Amino acid sequence: MEESMHVVASTALVAPITALEFMGEDYLLTAEGPVLSLYSLHTKPNLYGSLGALNNYRIHGFRPRPLSDHCSEKHHNGATSGAWDQGAEIIVFGGKGLRLVSFTPQSGTLQLSGPLMELPDWLLDVQWLGEDSQPSSSLLGVVVAHNTALLLDAKTGTVLSLRSCQEVCLLYSGLLIGSLWESAILVGGTVFNQLVLWRPGASSTPMGAQAKAAPVERRLLGHSGVIFSLAYLPQSGLLASASDDRSVRVWSVGELGGSRGCGEDLETVCQRVLYGHQARVFCVRLAQTGAVFSAGEDGACVMWGVEDGRVERRFKGHRAGGVRALAVSEKQHWVATGGADGGVRIWRVREEEEEQEEEEQVAENPAREDREVDGVVDLEFTGEGSPKAVCLVDVITEGDTEVGVLVCTDQGRVHLKKQGQEDWRCVWKGDSEFQSYCVMETVDVRGKGCLCAVGNLSGQVCVFPLADPKRSVILNAGAGKVHSLQWVRSKLDSRGEDVFLLASGAEGRVYRWKVDIHMDKNIDGVGNFSLTFTRLQPFLLPPCAKRWLTAAVTLTPASGQKGNGRFSGDMVWVCGDRRGSLLLYREQGTSGEEHSGVPRRDPGTNEETEDSVNDITKGGEDINADGKEKGDMGQDPMEPACVQFGVHGKQGVTSVYERDGLCYSTGRDGFVRVLGVHRGDATLTVQRAQRAAKGMEWLERVLFLEEGMENGNNFREMGPVEDGGGRGEGGMERLNTGRGEGGEGRVLAEARFALVGFRSTSFVVWDPLRQETLLSVPCGGGHRSWGYRPPQNQHHHRNHLQSNQDAHSTHHHNSDRNAHNATTTTTHVANVGAGLLVFIKQGAVLARYPPTHARRGASMAAGQSLREGLHGRGVGCLCRLGTLGEHWEVLATGGEDTCVSILSVHSQSGAVRVLSVITDHISNVRALTALRRDGVHSSSSSSSSSSSSGISCLLFSAGGRAQLQCYRLLIGWDGEGGPPTCQVSQIASHRLDEQWERKRNRHKTVKMDPETRYMSMCVVQDSPDRVLLAQACSDGAVRLFGVSERVGKVELLWECHYHQRCVLSIASHCLRSSAGQRCVLVLSAATDGRVCVWDWTSILSLADAGAQHRCWEGPSSPCFTVPIHQSGVNSLAVWEEPGAESQDGRLLSLVTGGDDGQLSVLLLKATFPLSPQPGEEGASPAGVSLELLSHWSEPLAHAAPLTALQVIDKTLIVSTSPDQRVCVWSVSREKDGSTRLRSLATAFTHTADVAGLQLWPRQGAGAGARAGVWAAVCGQGLELLSITPGGHDDEQRDMVSKKLQERLKVPFKTNGEKEVCL
Repeated sequence: MEESMHVVASTALVAPITALEFMGEDYLLTAEGPVLSLYSLHTKPNLYGSLGALNNYRIHGFRPRPLSDHCSEKHHNGATSGAWDQGAEIIVFGGKGLRLVSFTPQSGTLQLSGPLMELPDWLLDVQWLGEDSQPSSSLLGVVVAHNTALLLDAKTGTVLSLRSCQEVCLLYSGLLIGSLWESAILVGGTVFNQLVLWRPGASSTPMGAQAKAAPVERRLLGHSGVIFSLAYLPQSGLLASASDDRSVRVWSVGELGGSRGCGEDLETVCQRVLYGHQARVFCVRLAQTGAVFSAGEDGACVMWGVEDGRVERRFKGHRAGGVRALAVSEKQHWVATGGADGGVRIWRVREEEEEQEEEEQVAENPAREDREVDGVVDLEFTGEGSPKAVCLVDVITEGDTEVGVLVCTDQGRVHLKKQGQEDWRCVWKGDSEFQSYCVMETVDVRGKGCLCAVGNLSGQVCVFPLADPKRSVILNAGAGKVHSLQWVRSKLDSRGEDVFLLASGAEGRVYRWKVDIHMDKNIDGVGNFSLTFTRLQPFLLPPCAKRWLTAAVTLTPASGQKGNGRFSGDMVWVCGDRRGSLLLYREQGTSGEEHSGVPRRDPGTNEETEDSVNDITKGGEDINADGKEKGDMGQDPMEPACVQFGVHGKQGVTSVYERDGLCYSTGRDGFVRVLGVHRGDATLTVQRAQRAAKGMEWLERVLFLEEGMENGNNFREMGPVEDGGGRGEGGMERLNTGRGEGGEGRVLAEARFALVGFRSTSFVVWDPLRQETLLSVPCGGGHRSWGYRPPQNQHHHRNHLQSNQDAHSTHHHNSDRNAHNATTTTTHVANVGAGLLVFIKQGAVLARYPPTHARRGASMAAGQSLREGLHGRGVGCLCRLGTLGEHWEVLATGGEDTCVSILSVHSQSGAVRVLSVITDHISNVRALTALRRDGVHSSSSSSSSSSSSGISCLLFSAGGRAQLQCYRLLIGWDGEGGPPTCQVSQIASHRLDEQWERKRNRHKTVKMDPETRYMSMCVVQDSPDRVLLAQACSDGAVRLFGVSERVGKVELLWECHYHQRCVLSIASHCLRSSAGQRCVLVLSAATDGRVCVWDWTSILSLADAGAQHRCWEGPSSPCFTVPIHQSGVNSLAVWEEPGAESQDGRLLSLVTGGDDGQLSVLLLKATFPLSPQPGEEGASPAGVSLELLSHWSEPLAHAAPLTALQVIDKTLIVSTSPDQRVCVWSVSREKDGSTRLRSLATAFTHTADVAGLQLWPRQGAGAGARAGVWAAVCGQGLELLSITPGGHDDEQRDMVSKKLQERLKVPFKTNGEKEVCL
């Protein structure tokens, strides 16, 4: 039966951004593969439209037709803001093709205006030509790679003129300058590291006539590497070039084109050589202000000074792989960068109004410019004593709130400086007991100002309102040193919050007070503060050397326990100490409004303790003088209900925060840990440990972020939930994991956050999702007091109490630490790096202001993301996790950047969202596999039906340095317009060299090869207690691992080094005979081209019997070996032929793809033994025997190594290769029993260096492959393809383009004497 052809269509694409271009100040053109996209920048940047323009060519540039008023050489394609709203014609080019596209703002569409025109050489530059009097001219000047220029009619596709240069060489870059062909100048960057200038239109001849090669009229020397990019600014006569030698050169060439020809006869002067990049420079642009912008492989976009050539600003917002495209708007309002990760960022450059404002500030205060170094300003502290602690506070003056800097000195003085003022004011003076040592913490209460607490060596804590320091209160925190102070807020409901003060004293006691703040206005309208303190039962920390508190947070009471407008139920505290432990305390029977007014029961007993003392002190009364305090402090402290000892190492916990039922803790071990709290049994479990950036070992806190509408789509990036209820901002309902009751165990996706910490001697704000540094300020390191306040998001302040929004840390002379305020407000992701930082360094109080206030050297905040990037480097593997709704496909990808990304791809719109990034691997990720866990969800891994609520699965990742990781993923979707959300829990991890590191005499042994890599992975057996994984290893071994989710452990069970060379791929299959005999076959293939079949039935029988051997016994050699390929076998798949069962055997089909580009299909017969031995029913003791029946090969299936293949429905094979072809094959059995292949379709993928492939049936495709499948291809990017039956190759051809190509097959001259027809 003749099978129909298949149609392969691209649905979603993430590829390196290859071109960017602004149209005025209101529109931005972007290129991703062959896709042209237009973004509107009028108000909020959003996607205007997208269009596939160049078929299989990658776009490398586009040129909008100059507007009639701005088409002269002087303006060089400039346009005023809003001038492009009437529409434009755009010529798009790349590879050997170019095409005309029209933009119509009224209809909001991009349309193809002409057929695809293909030239015989690679295009480097295209420019519109024509005089001002001919605005509708369709002439194009084209520069191609063999140092040749063409004059082309864009309407008819006719080549009107062609001219070559006498300099016979290849060009890496080219630039055509001028609006008339006769006077145009071609600047070419040659492979010989030179710039050559010549005139292609001088004495040019029409097509068909003998044309002489044009001479080189000017040559610029200086680069030591090839030139990748060129830019020319007519107003200044400057030419800029970017090179492989990591430099940017600026040449003074004068006016080019017209009567000036190739410029003045004076010797060309290289004005500046700019070195500031750490790798190759790919792009350079010149702004009309004279500024130079460059971007390169190091991922940085650098703005160079106009006069001195110094680095003024550095924009970094892309992952590894570098910046491939750069654009600067005409008025320099916008800078856009496109990365190899597929992301597009726009950066707002300082406007003239801002510059004038800062010039006025400097004029008013000339000393400020002298005090400012690298964006850091000396605040010139003039108070008494040496600064020891600093923080940022809110100061209320006449109803207005200002930001102030509060400093505590070693003389027991607290000084305040308001922003914009020069003088420091002493607001509080302590007695002699507060000198030489003090700790300070503050809390901002909305509408009521700031409260400040100061502790000393004798156990005293002084609390006073900053607005009225005379109304201070002295609290007693035991006899001894006050190690740390903590302000903690606990939200009751929409009406307000409770405020608590914690003081860590001697012997591990943590004293607690509930603070009530009252503000009354007198007859004159002046506010009077009164503070009420209610002592609560103290906490007791576990015994350790460094026994004091460093962080604390209260958790929102469990949902469903509200009554009469207030929360009832337990108050749960999560605390961190200096030893690195996380502690959980639970107060039973407390109410959010009655922490001190009812008898309190000691946990674990039924006896009521004495009511805590009402330490109610007003007007500065010392409550320690009456002796009553001492007697009431004798109550037994509360011990923790759960202890995670030393979870953050020995350096201590630095912060703990709560967000929608999940806790986030940071420490000086470089990790942020996500914790789950189970109220039923009062336990605290670590769900995930995420490492920060490399070298960022000192983490201080997390900053919760939010993201709004992006990319012009109606899919909202789910931000952190504000109210802690069951539904988030986007309506996301929590996923029920089936554990606990009354909401217990209900989880939500992890909040979006940034990390604050220190890398070496710099203060750093790091985005773990985007893997980028948002802010870096040299401050001297982490052993200092500091405070940081990101821009506040007013949308989320609402009307409840507000604590201080800044993170701050306090150190004194012996490096004791105070914790941060446990605030959980949100900041927009684009602004989190643009905050205010104050710190103490060498006795001086310094401030780093946001970029709008600092004149020099300050890094800009993270640019706004128009399109999110994926992996900056190659994507080596992918795995499908499931489908949500009708269109959201959830995938996991692993890359060379050591990250595992969880993605959601909208199959209808092509939108791609990064849900989570896992950074636990220390080397590249080579293999991924997943198992659905459907105890809650109905879908299974093999089902094609979608889940409307969520996905629960186990994800396994393996790769370099012999590292294996296991995670539990909970992926949910609200069923509405938002994208899915994801929560990641780490189950277990394993490395082969961990066993070596635990050996006592390891110095006497040889360590395992540190370069061992896991190349491929498959699931051999999935049972409730343990998952068995087979690994193909680069050291020639095949290994079997057991992963227990319940125990959270990975064990190496068996290994064999039979191959003696790198094992590239592995697969497994389970056979069952008609008598119930089971046989588990594992197939492995190595670089020698052979496939080995192993019988692991005996090994798995140990697992069925519950064997606890540390290392199991297994076969030492395979039961069957067959040579197939001349070199390595990169991929293989095996399935059982349906309808071919017999009493003693089964038929197996095996398909393989190798480095030789060959695709092979083998038919094997597996024969079971006649009967099992007594007592071993269900097993195959004698082993199965295999026989090769047929072998069919397609020698030239691909023109490059076949890197990945997949089989679906047992009849359809899809293969792919770095030749960027995706081939669809059918497998059929002939009448004689042989197997053969037939090609059904071949399509081009825009993903370069293809390394992975995944297939699954389309939604609702109950008929399997006959109704179509999805194919995801990964490499240098990711592409989702739709494969459906039907269609013919001839129908897919563009007949107009074919006819036009015949006209463009012209004689192409590479020099003046010889014609070459390409």
